Amino acid sequence: MAAESSHHPYARSPNPSTRSYDSSVEPSADWHAVPTSSQPELPAVRINVEFSNGSRVARFDGFGHERSSRRKDPSCDACRERKVKCDATETTSCSECSSRNVKCQFTKETNRRMSSIKQVQDLEKQIERVKRDNANLRRMLGERDGPVDMEMEPGDRQLSQLPSIGSEPKPRRRHAPNPELARARANVRGFSKGIWKPPAPHRHPAPATFDCPTPELPPHAVVDRLLHSYCNSAHTMFPILHMPTFQAMVDDLYRLNPQRVSSAWMSLFFAVLAMGSLFSPEPPTTATFYRPADLLESARKMMDPWNNQHTLDTARALVLITICLGEMNLKSAAWSWLGNAVRVGQDLGLYAESGSWPVVEGEMRRRTWWTIYIVDRTMATEMGRPCLIDDADCDVSLPAAVDDQYLREDGMRVPNGAEPLTHSLLAVIHVVRSYTALVKSMDASVLSTAQLSTLDAHFNKCLSTFPPACDPSSTVALASHFLAPLAYLFHARLLLHRHNLSPSCSPDTRLAAVENCIQVALETASLVNRTKSPADGATALLTAHVFRSTLFLLLTGYLDHAITCIRALAAIDARRDVTLSCGRYLAFFVSTLVTKRAEHTNYLSRRASVDPAALLVSLARDEELLAYVSADQQASPHLSWVWAGPELESPRLKTGPVVGAGAGAGENGLFSSEMRTGLTEDERREWGGWGRLESAVRSLASPSAAWSTPLPPPPQHPPAVKSESPVSTVEVQRFSDTPRYAVEHRVVPSPTATPTVKRGADRISIANII
Repeated sequence: MAAESSHHPYARSPNPSTRSYDSSVEPSADWHAVPTSSQPELPAVRINVEFSNGSRVARFDGFGHERSSRRKDPSCDACRERKVKCDATETTSCSECSSRNVKCQFTKETNRRMSSIKQVQDLEKQIERVKRDNANLRRMLGERDGPVDMEMEPGDRQLSQLPSIGSEPKPRRRHAPNPELARARANVRGFSKGIWKPPAPHRHPAPATFDCPTPELPPHAVVDRLLHSYCNSAHTMFPILHMPTFQAMVDDLYRLNPQRVSSAWMSLFFAVLAMGSLFSPEPPTTATFYRPADLLESARKMMDPWNNQHTLDTARALVLITICLGEMNLKSAAWSWLGNAVRVGQDLGLYAESGSWPVVEGEMRRRTWWTIYIVDRTMATEMGRPCLIDDADCDVSLPAAVDDQYLREDGMRVPNGAEPLTHSLLAVIHVVRSYTALVKSMDASVLSTAQLSTLDAHFNKCLSTFPPACDPSSTVALASHFLAPLAYLFHARLLLHRHNLSPSCSPDTRLAAVENCIQVALETASLVNRTKSPADGATALLTAHVFRSTLFLLLTGYLDHAITCIRALAAIDARRDVTLSCGRYLAFFVSTLVTKRAEHTNYLSRRASVDPAALLVSLARDEELLAYVSADQQASPHLSWVWAGPELESPRLKTGPVVGAGAGAGENGLFSSEMRTGLTEDERREWGGWGRLESAVRSLASPSAAWSTPLPPPPQHPPAVKSESPVSTVEVQRFSDTPRYAVEHRVVPSPTATPTVKRGADRISIANII
């Protein structure tokens, strides 16, 4: 640091000394003078640091010029007693001590020595102040010019770099254009062939392949229906296609014969149809199960695995295939295809805002890269894997806040009175850009209260970018297409607070984590309850988040809200292949919860009457239950804890049914229900289905469920998932001292009723109960 790099004002003489100086030795004459307490303080530190753009903030110039005043050499003890001049040097004793054949001793205290000690202490304080100033300046530099090596904890350093809402990524420095190098550019472009590729804007366009074997095209009416489904679902979050242009090419595809389109575009075409079929409003049937698999297979066949000249269509096809595989619960396959999408995007230079592009193509390049970024961050957090994209490499502007139908080659033109933006890509980007800080902060065993508060505050700012109806405290009906983008926000919040469930945290910290996770789960149930048809447009991420929320609601007795989530999962059902596995896990958890409640009730009843609040706290501290509600946190090799221990149980040593055998033998994963659900035929049947699961949840509220006090009977009209606007809000409660293992009667307020959300003094946490 600046202060430490300057020379020390108390440098000792370089000459070696044979005398035995101890800590009480006074400074020698070679030392520079030090001001005493009566002298003025050292000159102020000057701060002056230049940025590349010419502005200035602090730079340490070090201390001022040294003082040239001299001081008398210290006298030895013998000379001080006789009050004679001491002529001792660094190497020899004084003449008085030499005549006595003894060494000089310097042990007696003097006011001058005590004054020097005080000066050293003052200087130490100044050094600490300089260090603090350095840290502040480094923080300022980090906020202005990107990350620097600040003296902060890694988690805190990442939180200090949370991107503000709407801020553009930091642009990289580029060389100024040089018009005199026109001939050099032409020569380099021509003679570099076969050696290296110029940056994407300066390459020769890749030749389109028109003689590719075109598979059988679906009927035009079916294509129109699937395109409409695509535009109403995936395109509202990831508008990576300029639909007017794409629709015109589709019409030409069916009008012209032979078709004159590239293999990359044909792959993109089938990938779009596959995505549309996954979000089709048709009820699930055998045909709807196999249709996306057929279309994805066609998209794969149109790709050349040895292609060395990628186009934007290639990148878009790869990212859409990745999203489709994720929705079909083939996550490992999706992770592999994501790697291809990232590398192709980097090969095309999508991550860098370089060169000039036509308006439409430039905007589609930006949207494609940010879509790849979102998929990378989301899959990494879900699967517990490292991210593929570094934030420092993202040198590309945020997408324009206009829909693609208003993008033209001559610019962006929005008619008067029209809504310019209806897609949610920007809102999702603001959320997902914080995933980097979230993941880095979770490297620590325990997240501090300050870290939790910082990220929570940032997520609240992200929520403000959504329409007002997306606020959990709102009472108006919520359109179903908002649930999928909101899942990115609530997914991150749940992961944040779930981290402190690990055994590395103290009991109080783990209870606080359960409480915070319940708050997220209750808000999720509130959003689902206000959605007329939550299954429409439901993604695998939304399904998984509702599943995680249900676990916490069941653990803490919010059965009314848990049933709301279970009914939403039942409505999604076969639309997302992961839903069936979630239902089976929930059935197992409810069964385990019944057994655990009986065990804890019997244990507590030995000491006193069973208090519902005590039972609630006891269940929330049960190690086995906490492992179950942590769910896919146990998929991460760094965050999981159930696999640690002396007993290493290898699943390879256990015999069992082979996934993919039987009916699925000979099929690839796209067409295998065993691969897409992860369950065998027997496992898909044994848990009993959604109706049985809801009945089991309701049985938790029965008076015979080990509660010492009678509970209210279940309501005759349970909360429905579908509702008309305006709807009643699900009251977002916190932990209280009243039993919640009962499905309470809910009073439906009038359309103008104001929802009551318990906050402030009404909030009672588990810690307060204890």
